[in-house]
Amino acid sequence: MTNKLPAIYLLPEPNWHLIYGPDEQRDIAKQVDLVDPIHIEPGALSAWQGKLDSVEAVFSGWGMPKMDAAFFNVFPNLKVLFYGAGAVSSFVTDEVWQRRITICNANVANGFSVAEYTEAQIVLCLKQTWQQALRVRQMHTFKAARLPVAGAYDSTVGLLSLGAIGRMVAERLRAHNVRVIAYDPMVTPGQAQALNVELCTLEQVFRQSDVVSCHTPWLTETVGLINGDLLRQMKHGASFINTARGAVINEPDLIAVLQARQDLFAVLDVTHPEPPPLDSPLYGLDNVLLTPHIAGSMGTECRRMGRMMVDELQRYSSGTPLQHRVSQTYARASA
Repeated sequence: MTNKLPAIYLLPEPNWHLIYGPDEQRDIAKQVDLVDPIHIEPGALSAWQGKLDSVEAVFSGWGMPKMDAAFFNVFPNLKVLFYGAGAVSSFVTDEVWQRRITICNANVANGFSVAEYTEAQIVLCLKQTWQQALRVRQMHTFKAARLPVAGAYDSTVGLLSLGAIGRMVAERLRAHNVRVIAYDPMVTPGQAQALNVELCTLEQVFRQSDVVSCHTPWLTETVGLINGDLLRQMKHGASFINTARGAVINEPDLIAVLQARQDLFAVLDVTHPEPPPLDSPLYGLDNVLLTPHIAGSMGTECRRMGRMMVDELQRYSSGTPLQHRVSQTYARASA
């Protein structure tokens, strides 16, 4: 007789092995009773109705199906979901909260990767790395291709929002000799001071920064928050980085400003829609670095998310307070 939690993996097989590596799977297997067949594909969920009634815990990640009535027909006794990825809004429903299901996610672990990527891009932008690399390619020379730069000393970096990722970026910037300013109406002066960050208005961030990095969540009130009026106020040679969500930027305004201001540069890891339409000018602008949503966890970084769920499982099983439990408010707001 076992008291272990009956559990199963529910996510596309490539993501299963990407997020839960051999070490993570081994440690999970020690703590739960994995139900045969251990792993099922989300697309085949309906075929398992009546066969997985004993399952109380699901380990998932990217590709998690919607937790609707059909889902609970397969998992009527589910108690906890360990989601080895970030935002949960695409699959969590009101029924989850009505059934008092515990949801844990690895948003913080994914945030580490975004913060690392952002720190790297900030330093590169302060040296206008991408513009100079393009000029070298075009001009076939070095000296004449060099541009005046702000540099990573005594320059100003502006952060839009000091949520989990924005704070991680601020902490990483402590290692650099830069002034960090930020806009976040929800942060107190004391909280900002603890991060060594100076709170400013939105306009001040755009006017004063050599690099502006966006970490604003996609909410009803933030759609199109960053518009042409703000972007046009940026300093000569400044850069704008977006690793948050494309919808917080007024994209037509951004394109128009970048077309008119060749001195500005944009690093866009997210767009709206994603990817941009085939005829979008973003593909052809020399002052845009467009990347396919790579700031988050990739490769072995994904196992950091799986490891976070292993640790959360240990807390859940031992009755220790959870560190990464998702609230209903967060679930609705995250995207």
